Amino acid sequence: MNIPIFVPHAGCGHNCAFCDQRSITGAAAPPTIEEARATVEKYLSGKGEKNAEIAFFGGSFTGIDMELQRRYLAMAGEYLSRGLVDGIRLSTRPDYIDEERLGLLAEYGVTNIELGAQSMDDDVLSAVKRGHTAGDVRRASQLILSRGFTLGLQMMTGLPLDTPEKALATAHEFAALGAAETRIYPTLVMDGTELAHLWREGSYRPQSVEEAVALGAELYAFFRRSGIKVLRIGLSDSEALKASCVAGPYHPSIGELIKSRYIRNQLEPLAEGGHLKISAPKRAVSRILGNRRCNAEYFKSRGIILTVTPYEGPVLVNGREGTDCD
Repeated sequence: MNIPIFVPHAGCGHNCAFCDQRSITGAAAPPTIEEARATVEKYLSGKGEKNAEIAFFGGSFTGIDMELQRRYLAMAGEYLSRGLVDGIRLSTRPDYIDEERLGLLAEYGVTNIELGAQSMDDDVLSAVKRGHTAGDVRRASQLILSRGFTLGLQMMTGLPLDTPEKALATAHEFAALGAAETRIYPTLVMDGTELAHLWREGSYRPQSVEEAVALGAELYAFFRRSGIKVLRIGLSDSEALKASCVAGPYHPSIGELIKSRYIRNQLEPLAEGGHLKISAPKRAVSRILGNRRCNAEYFKSRGIILTVTPYEGPVLVNGREGTDCD
């Protein structure tokens, strides 16, 4: 369980073409230390789950004033040292990583560092005025791993000049760089951003939901094969996000649609005689049927009868093992 502390746009001196942190995080300003502490206390007292970690999201944490970083980290470190949380994670920019910053993070017990790489194609990064290069991602990743942190690399799909081929190449490089975790964010066009201006003038075409789902399922499959944990697909839905999004593949359950497509892609070649007879643990039944039964309806439209029977054991398709539906 993540205990999220959002520090929107804190520490970031850039204004990327796609960025609207207020709508993405639902917060307008970084929290005070007292507010951050109250967030942690609320989560710990309300859920009592194990394997909780404090997570600083929404901005470029290592770009914040060093003294403020220390205060946030000292607060988080108290809970870590008392055994109330199991880790501290943060997200930042790859060009805001150096030995001094990593030394500070190590001092307070930070465990996971996620870099907003977005793409490993320099033309794409330049087009969105990201302010860093793919080389910066490589350098920062090496430094992070050399200090013993767990590396996460985040990517976006459907950015200007991006293609499915470039996105898949980015995923392959994430694996080569040693990422243990990733997040996949189909690009949404937020009102008031430069990307919204480009879309309105017709010089940028965002992904459709179908395009985002098809590519997302390929990426998800690759990361799973590579042993890279997919922490999240798509932004957290909220009223602020829905109100600000003017174009792009917005769907309140985009992540579930992508996971449903991933399962559908595995099952389709296994249909025999117009049937897919599946036995699966109860927890997997809804995933196999798909978000709002989208897989069941798809197979029905193709003349394939999908039946899923709950049972305790490995997933069987037409009596045979070998399909990953979790």
